[in-house]
Amino acid sequence: MSTSFQIHKDTIDQVSQKADIVDIVSERVVLRKSGANFRGACPFHNGTNASALTVSPARQMYHCFNCDVSGGAVKFLMEIDKRSFSDVVLELAKRYNVPIQTVQPEKAQEIQRQISHRDRLYEVMGLTTSFYQHALYAPQGREALAYLTEKRQMSKETIQKFQLGYAPAGWETLMGYLVQQKQIPVSLVEEAGLIVPRKTGNGFYDRFRDRLMIPINDTRGRVIAFGGRSLGDEEPKYLNSPETELFSKGSVLFAMDHARDVISKSDQAIVVEGYFDAIALHQAGIGQAIATMGVALNADQMKQLLRYTESKNVILNFDADKAGITAAEKAIAGFKELVFNGTVQLRVLTMPDGKDADDYLKQHSADAYRDLLKNAPLFLDWQIDQILSGQDLNQADRFQKSSQAIAQLLNNLPVDSFFRTHYIHSSAQRLSQGNSYLALRLEQDLRRQLRNTRWNRTKPAPSLITAANALHSAETQLLQIYLHFPQHRAYVYEAIAEEEIEFSLSNHRYLWLTILDLIDQKKTSLASEEPYAEHLVQQLQILCAEQSQVAEQLQHLLWLDDNSRVGLLRPQMVVRTAIAKIQFVMCEKREKHWLDLFKSKDVIADPAFGHHCQAKIQEEKQRKSEILKLIGVNYLDLSGTSEKAVIEF
Repeated sequence: MSTSFQIHKDTIDQVSQKADIVDIVSERVVLRKSGANFRGACPFHNGTNASALTVSPARQMYHCFNCDVSGGAVKFLMEIDKRSFSDVVLELAKRYNVPIQTVQPEKAQEIQRQISHRDRLYEVMGLTTSFYQHALYAPQGREALAYLTEKRQMSKETIQKFQLGYAPAGWETLMGYLVQQKQIPVSLVEEAGLIVPRKTGNGFYDRFRDRLMIPINDTRGRVIAFGGRSLGDEEPKYLNSPETELFSKGSVLFAMDHARDVISKSDQAIVVEGYFDAIALHQAGIGQAIATMGVALNADQMKQLLRYTESKNVILNFDADKAGITAAEKAIAGFKELVFNGTVQLRVLTMPDGKDADDYLKQHSADAYRDLLKNAPLFLDWQIDQILSGQDLNQADRFQKSSQAIAQLLNNLPVDSFFRTHYIHSSAQRLSQGNSYLALRLEQDLRRQLRNTRWNRTKPAPSLITAANALHSAETQLLQIYLHFPQHRAYVYEAIAEEEIEFSLSNHRYLWLTILDLIDQKKTSLASEEPYAEHLVQQLQILCAEQSQVAEQLQHLLWLDDNSRVGLLRPQMVVRTAIAKIQFVMCEKREKHWLDLFKSKDVIADPAFGHHCQAKIQEEKQRKSEILKLIGVNYLDLSGTSEKAVIEF
């Protein structure tokens, strides 16, 4: 809806006074109380910080410390829905019962008509839902009700909760009810997607006939569309409403209105394929389930879903048949960037015996299903399983095909991540089938394949690791292991002390000094297993939460996601490599320093200084070579200068 008139300032002022920023933002973002304010994930960028957005009830303002957006209730709705100022003000005026005044009073009636149009569509959908619910319990709905209660084993409470109903078999039954009894204009019923014009151009007929009806709601619980399942052999088995002003299939997730609070509390979302899978899970007390509607899960839907889970923990539970596997692969491809950069902690649950969630719960308990959730593999493990499934690796062509497919998959992972290193190692182990010598060769070969693929890209290679990136990665890993693997704290501390490592990045240095101060205050050994040492992370989280800027900078260290945890599965190896990476970068900096001095001086006039610089440069080169030999890594200098070094650890 767009407006072509000017809203009176009095209306705007009243809307601004009555609209509550917390109510409005909380409909789109899960907010948590934080002192006098509320915090949540910012919906305006793809960051992973679940506390970047601050909402202040006192100031009636929101602000994101990452992307720097800010404003009040009106601006929030304008930005998130891409709507005009006037449209948002009119919607809020209707919501908060603010009388509408315009600069031209004669326009008021036109405004009210435009505001009420969507409301009338919602009214039509609500009347239709009630009509279908009533028909379900009428004699003509007996078969549909038996299908729900007997075959689907649904309770009356579940049927009522999801407002399930029945569309009678007549060609004009619903239309007669809405148009003749309720006096709804035919054009509005058609616009709601409930009737279809006859090909002859003579009248309309009901879109849904003799079907079990499943209402599809928006996040506020308003019916915006329907899914209809045939009760016989009629095709298609499932028929959805068409795209309307209220309904866009690619942006709606079924049962989100019921699931969003549970997703927030459990910090987990389950995505299933079908309506009845989602409903069955809710009936079993697993209320974090939502369903797609015949389309692949896309990036927009995933971003919508991620607003409600702080750790971005999503489990795809699609059918185990070929169609289900294809759907899972399409879903992963639909938000590939979010998956491979670690924004989404994605797992894939394939049900045993090829069952779907609905069938499984008919024979097993909800706790048994929860156990399956706990053991669901990370998406990369699942995809590698799919690649190797049914392959005879003793056959040369099958072996080559499988190894190439795995290399192509791993090439999507960030180059400087230990997540990638872990999967190179584990994939080589699986391909080798227990042959330790072959496993080592395969690991080297996989690294070589990935490196070659990287340099052959037409885009600038993102794998050129700058000194800043290398230091950030290495220092992050050292601190993460120290914080989240208490049994290795002494090893980390001794390695840092022995090699005289200093944290170069200010936020890392601040955290390390804070850790040492806390331990010194408590007179606790660095290797201690005392309760204080075990609760060190919690102490730091509380301490940093009091400083929003500090908490933002240390988010990736104090809270460990699945991707990072997998990348740290071999802590001592990670520590050794991280120390080596820091030393390597420091060598490069010193080498560059001496090279710059050599270039800046007249070494012909002062040959002794020139020889001294060359000796220092050579000393640093030798030290770099020793570092890499120590951990068994080759150093590749593509450009011949230290600035473009690639550290492939």
